[in-house]
Amino acid sequence: MAGATLKDIAREANVSIASASRAINGLDNVADDVKQRVLEIAKRLRYVPHGGARSLVMSRTNTIGVLLPDIYGEFFAEIIRGIDVAARARGLHLLVSGSHGNPDEALSIMRAMGGRVDGLLVMSPFVESHDLASVLPLNLPVVTIASQIGAGRGGISVDNFGGGVTAARHLCEQGCRRPALISGPSRNFEAEERRRGFLSVFDGKPPPVFEGDFTEESGYSGAKSFLTLAERPDGIFAANDMMAVGCLLALREAGVSVPEDIAVVGFDDIPIARFTSPPLTTLRVGVFDLGRRGLEMLVATLEGEDETAAQGIIVAPELVRRASSRHK
Repeated sequence: MAGATLKDIAREANVSIASASRAINGLDNVADDVKQRVLEIAKRLRYVPHGGARSLVMSRTNTIGVLLPDIYGEFFAEIIRGIDVAARARGLHLLVSGSHGNPDEALSIMRAMGGRVDGLLVMSPFVESHDLASVLPLNLPVVTIASQIGAGRGGISVDNFGGGVTAARHLCEQGCRRPALISGPSRNFEAEERRRGFLSVFDGKPPPVFEGDFTEESGYSGAKSFLTLAERPDGIFAANDMMAVGCLLALREAGVSVPEDIAVVGFDDIPIARFTSPPLTTLRVGVFDLGRRGLEMLVATLEGEDETAAQGIIVAPELVRRASSRHK
């Protein structure tokens, strides 16, 4: 029978539609002989349960909410791709939205997602984000990615301080004596940790810092600003790869040779980092895997296997040496 319905199954099994539904959805409050009869008929008639109806019975939507600071650029595209690949492998769908760095908008989005999703993946790296913990629904599983949201929320974080230290030490090892930093925005706690880590390596005169906003344009402006200094830097750490891309363009336009005149190091290792000119030395955090592992942790939480989620995961950035920095 083509297009068999739940009503067809119930009629042939001589049970109510409610009993047929409980049997097909694996609920316990139905007799074993009824369950077996209903399942055999459903298989013979090639019955396909309606996803929406099934989710109502099971109190599951099979949908995961994803809240990101933005959905523009390679970094967030890779995060979403990792989440999506892991979700599709489990038959789950995504509801994705960006807060544009606005905590009030993030709150509005989470309220809008309430009742529509089985759980939330939240990436909100702004210093005000800890306030979101008090308004998150208690019964909605939440896993955070690189976020500063109240204690008790499992998630994945990056050792940004350690990454900043690694970047600084690498520039020093390559012979740079006048380092500089294009940082991320001060409201972003990840950016602040990268800044703290980088500056902690230098005991004497602190390196010049240009505050960017993680965009290519701010990296371009930062490099232009450094080129006006009486003592030009001979090494620049751009606190994400997109700013490093802008930095490289500004240096090329100014006739500055990279890395002979100025070495450049980025952070994240997004796909484009391999294809810049020259290829970008950077700190790899596994952006795709951040999304994938976040989704897997959330699924584990939903299924009651939340020990890892409760403990959390800390990712240590790995230095990837390419041609934008000197190689000894």
